[in-house]
Amino acid sequence: MLLTDTCQAEEMSTDSPDLTPDPVEEELLAVGKAFAEAIVANDPDRIASFVTDDWVIVSDTGISPGTAFLALVASGDLTHSAMAEVGRPRIRILGPTALVTARITNTAHYQGRRLDADEWTTDVYVRRDGRWLCALTHYTAATPSS
Repeated sequence: MLLTDTCQAEEMSTDSPDLTPDPVEEELLAVGKAFAEAIVANDPDRIASFVTDDWVIVSDTGISPGTAFLALVASGDLTHSAMAEVGRPRIRILGPTALVTARITNTAHYQGRRLDADEWTTDVYVRRDGRWLCALTHYTAATPSS
C-alpha cells in the first residue's frame, strides 16, 4: 500500500455519513451536473457560463487556459457524447471557495477520434455574485483498482 493509499483510507474512515443534505453541497452538485450537461451538449457559450474568465485546466500535459478548451468545442474539433459520475463526489466548502472531487467517466471525440476516459477530477469553485463558478479543473486518469 502506498502512502497516498494509506492517507486516502484514513480520510475515508473519518468522513461520517450525515443523512441531512447540506444545502450548499446540494447546490454544488446541481451546478456540477448542469456544467457536465453543458459539456455533453457541446455548447461553448453554455460551458462558459459555468466558469470564471480565467478558468484553467490542469492535466498530465500541464496548465491550459479554459479558452483553449472552449475554442476546440466551438470549432467542433472536440465533442463529448457522455459524462457520468462514479459514486458521490467529495465536497469541501472553504468559505467562498469549494473543492469538488469525483470520479468521472466520459466519451469524447477529438478530431473524429473517439476517446473513452475514466478520470479523477477536482473542480475548484469560487462564489461570485451569488453563483458558483469553476476557476480550475484538474483531472488525472483513474487506475482500474481505484
